[in-house]
Amino acid sequence: MTRAGDRPTDITAPSPVTKDDKMNADRPIPFRRLLAVEARKLVDTRSGVIIALVMVGLVAASVVARGVVVGPKLQTLVGTAGIALGTLLPVLGILTVTGEWAHRTALTTFVLEPRRHRVVAAKCLPPLLAAVALSLFAVLVAVPATAVVSGVQKPAVWEVQPLALLGWTGGNVLVAAAGLALGALLLNAPAAIVINFSTPVLWAVVGRLDSAGATLAEWLDLGTTAAPLTSGDMTWSEGARLATSVAFWIAVPLAAGLVRVLRKEVT
Repeated sequence: MTRAGDRPTDITAPSPVTKDDKMNADRPIPFRRLLAVEARKLVDTRSGVIIALVMVGLVAASVVARGVVVGPKLQTLVGTAGIALGTLLPVLGILTVTGEWAHRTALTTFVLEPRRHRVVAAKCLPPLLAAVALSLFAVLVAVPATAVVSGVQKPAVWEVQPLALLGWTGGNVLVAAAGLALGALLLNAPAAIVINFSTPVLWAVVGRLDSAGATLAEWLDLGTTAAPLTSGDMTWSEGARLATSVAFWIAVPLAAGLVRVLRKEVT
């Protein structure tokens, strides 16, 4: 109720915008926050949790089983974990990039952060860091497994080549990056996963066709070119082949996928 001569009060009038509000609105979202959000998405979905648990379980099971079969050889047991990681790390990368488009949450993400290249960068780092973390986990499992098996069977072989261990970890990072690149290029998880699993079979066929097919496999098959890296004795010519396959399977598809994400209409 107002008295005569008083100006009526508008209770719906918006509150004044302060200088601090304008500064907060103009300030970009910190990259560390984007990175934390995308890292949390790795285990926020049912598929992400299942893949993470399966990888951890397969790494532990393969290391222990190989130790029982071949004996307590630390470097051999660590390398055994690469079978599970090389199979599932690309899938983790694919689902990380394509999840926004499959669940139709890309519109919300790009409204909150319109600079899409920062979102893509934040998506790419967690799977690569996960590859390093799982490689370390494999070492942590292989050490006690070697000790236990040596107490039952025969003396353990603890010698490990540091370059081979670093190269093996780098190979795991490369396969995760290949999954990210393929997922960014296609933005379709089923298609990317099918291509990822069928590529080794295709290269096995191509490598046995003739000399030209063998040459293509030597230069473009990432599994073949990364083998010297994981063994720790790479030469300059083998490094050139690895760089060529990395450009073919990671650099070029990831660049093309980034362009596609930047230009793609979000519905």
